[in-house]
Parts: sequence; C-alpha cells; structure tokens
Amino acid sequence: MQGFLRKGPKHVARFDHFLVRAVSRQPQGEHDDFFRRLSAAATKGKLWFGIAGLMATVPGKPRRAALHGLLALGVASAVTNLVFKTALPRRRPLPEHLPVFRFVNPQPVSSSMPSGHSASAVAFAVGAGLVSPAIGLALAPVAAGVAYSRVHTGAHWPSDVVLGSALGVGSAIVTRKWWPAKPPEPTPRRTPVELPKISDGDGLSIAVNAMGGSYSPETGDLLRKIFPKAHIHEIAEGEDIGHEIEAAATRAGIIALGVWGGDGTVGTAAAAAVVHSLPLLVLPGGTLNHFARDLGVGSMDDVLKAAADGSGALVDLGNVVMQRGLPELPETSELTMLNTASVGVYPNLVRRRERLQPALGKPLAGLVASLRTFAVNSPTTLLVNGVRHKLWILYMGRGRYYPRDHAPLRRPVLDDGLFDLRMITADEPFARARLLWATVTGTVAASRVTHLTEGTKVHIESIGEPLVLAVDGEPKAGVRSAEFVVKPRNLRVYSPLDPAV
Repeated sequence: MQGFLRKGPKHVARFDHFLVRAVSRQPQGEHDDFFRRLSAAATKGKLWFGIAGLMATVPGKPRRAALHGLLALGVASAVTNLVFKTALPRRRPLPEHLPVFRFVNPQPVSSSMPSGHSASAVAFAVGAGLVSPAIGLALAPVAAGVAYSRVHTGAHWPSDVVLGSALGVGSAIVTRKWWPAKPPEPTPRRTPVELPKISDGDGLSIAVNAMGGSYSPETGDLLRKIFPKAHIHEIAEGEDIGHEIEAAATRAGIIALGVWGGDGTVGTAAAAAVVHSLPLLVLPGGTLNHFARDLGVGSMDDVLKAAADGSGALVDLGNVVMQRGLPELPETSELTMLNTASVGVYPNLVRRRERLQPALGKPLAGLVASLRTFAVNSPTTLLVNGVRHKLWILYMGRGRYYPRDHAPLRRPVLDDGLFDLRMITADEPFARARLLWATVTGTVAASRVTHLTEGTKVHIESIGEPLVLAVDGEPKAGVRSAEFVVKPRNLRVYSPLDPAV
C-alpha cells in the first residue's frame, strides 16, 4: 500500500504526458478554434448560465432541471476552487508539451489540479439529468467537450479533468439528496358506486349559495335549463346556510342532493347528504372549488355526464370535534372536513399567493408570498398528538395531496383513508433562516423544518391562547382543542372519472 502511494503520482504523471503527446500529434485545423471558443464560453459558468436561462423558459421538468443543474454547479465550483485547488497544488502544462497554437492565452495561474471547468460542466449536466434524463443526455456531449477542451488547449492535465469531473458528479448527487426527486403522482383513482340517474333533474334538490363569489342571476337560469325538473333553492344573504341545506336535503321525494357553492358550502352539504343517506351532486361554482376539481367536475358538461350515467364514487370524509370557549365552560361542536384544515400562517400565505398569482404566475407568486409571510409572521405553539411544537404552519389534507411540499394542489385519490399532515416548524436552530433559504431554493420538502406524516387520527391542542382553526377555508376562532378522525368511504358523490380497477 505504501509503495502504491509513493509510485501512484508518478504513474499518473506518466499517463498524463502520454495522453498530452497524443493530443499534440493531432494536425492543426478548425477544431482548434472550436475547442478554444468552447473553453472560453464555459469560463465562470457563462455557457451553463445561458443554457439554464433557456431551460427555465419551459415550465415543469426543464425549469427544475435548470435549477438543480445550477445548484450542483455552485457546489462543485466552491469545492473545487476553495478546497481542492488549495490542497492539491500543481503546475499546469508547459508550451513544450503542446503546440503553441493550441495553448489558451492567457493561461490560468491557479493550481492545475483539479479542473474547475470540468467540475462545473459535469455537475450541471448530471444535476439536470437527474431531474430529466433526456436533458442530461443532450447536455452530456457539451459537458464532455468542455472537459476535453481543457486538455486540448493546454490548460489542464488529463488527470485534472478526471478529478474535476468526479467532483462534478459527486456534487450533483449530494445536492440531489438535499433536494430529492418529487415522488411520482398516482393516476386519479375512484372506488365506483352506482347512483340514481338524474338526467332531467327529477328527484334532485339543489341548494345554491347565492352569496358565492361567482354567482350571477344567470346561474339559476342555467341550472333550471339543465335540470328542468329539479327543485332549486337559492340561499340569499342573511340566511343560515346549514339550515337551508338541511331543508333542501329533507324535501319530500328527493333521491339526490345537489349543491352549488364553494368548498365550505359543499362541506355542509356533504354532511347533510351523509345524515340523510343521499348521494351528492357537486356543481362547479362558488369562490373555491377544490373538491369539485378533485372529483373531475370542472364544468357543467362533466356534471351532466355523471348525473345522466349514474356514475359515482365513494369518498372519505374527516370528522372534526372541536372544544371552544372558556376552559371551565367548554363548548363542543362537530363538523365535516371535506378537503383541508390548517393552523398558523397558511391562510395568510394562500391569500398572498392568490393575490399575486395573476401578475407573477403561480411559481413566482408562491415564492414571494412565502418570503413575505415567513419573514413577517410569528410561529404558534401547540400540541400535536401530544408532542409540543412551535410552528408556522400545520396543514392537514383529507387524503394525500401533491406535490409533497408546502403548496399542495392536487388529490388524485379520494378514499385512501388517511390524513396528510404537514408541519413547518420553528423548533430547529436558525429555523427562520433555514425556512427562507429552503423557500428560495425550492427545497422546502427536504428541509429539516418540514415534517410530513400521515395518520387516521390527529389531535391538536392550544398552549396558552386559543387557536384559529381553518376548516375547508372557513376560520373557527377560539379553538382550544380539536380531534380529527377519518370516516372511510362515508360519502357517495357523482363523479365522471373512470375508476381505475
């Protein structure tokens, strides 16, 4: 072993000289200018920043690949220039080793070992390729060309390029562990159930929340045109939504309950449908329609198809039992959770994001909203399943939501029997700085301040001041504790999606 360590550098130097002589024997030609220009273009990462800029114009994988490629490049460049070039001083090739016309001018004066150009090139290509293999394959020849150009122009020995390339691969892999790949999103799946066919609305009672943000007089006219035999009741301002939906659900002769409104209204109707053993027909309307979107009823055509075919699905619901009021005189209330519940700054984050989204687009609006929210607001202290936490966000979805970060959007499966619990905590040292950095770099899901768990039952309890608990977008003030339990496949609902068997 000691003999190998003594003779190893000599063997490497001998092999370096052998390869450089092979390069020097190549005839002069246009390829010399090509590799000189390619090497110059990659200096200080200019080439890779330009490519990343083009990739970033395409949303989705190309944009994420560009971001990860630059992140890996930054790590590789820092490790190469600040650590290895200092630890491994080495002279660069001399003019006697290659024809003068091939030498880069001026030649760098830093240590030859390892090649920073090679490290950056390979880090970017491999980092992008870990996100999108197709992009990685397209970038591989460019990265290989940059690495070879450093030998061709006399800037480095071949072993410098090999070590630099290895550092580039390592940087890409390390940053990928820090910024893991997003888990695959399952194909939308439903558990089918046969429901009454109501093509003309006979036997259908519809409760319409006329206070919904997108309501207009034409809404009622459209519903009466689509379902001429249905009973349609418009809930006016000042009327109790729960009471009016209960009246619609208990109307004589009905076989299905319909609802037009936002998620809060739909949640109230879902609870009434379960109590009275009625299937629920969700009409897309109101301020927020996340449940309708998850069901696949994004338009009236979808509703008509599901109603006419009697196509339905079984859906889980969440049951929430809250303790409110004074500790010595607690008040217990119960409600149905259709989509989500949250404690902390999440409602503020969502409001900021939705306000900025028309001007900035969804990704940038989410980033700006997160930075503003977490920089200004303070964390909340509470018990979650008996464990004390100081947190900015407690977010709970009824079912797994995707993507698996602080901005979930889609729920492909509606009867997985789980709560999707996500907490962004302030328990860790430098928690706010960690969170802001994770938000800027898009690594919230992998950050130490983010905790993703699942369960069928969740209990939260305030410490000190009571909480504001938002359930399906409806804030409930003065909450001292809340118990969440999944009721599996508790609701029958019309859905046009073909169930995956």
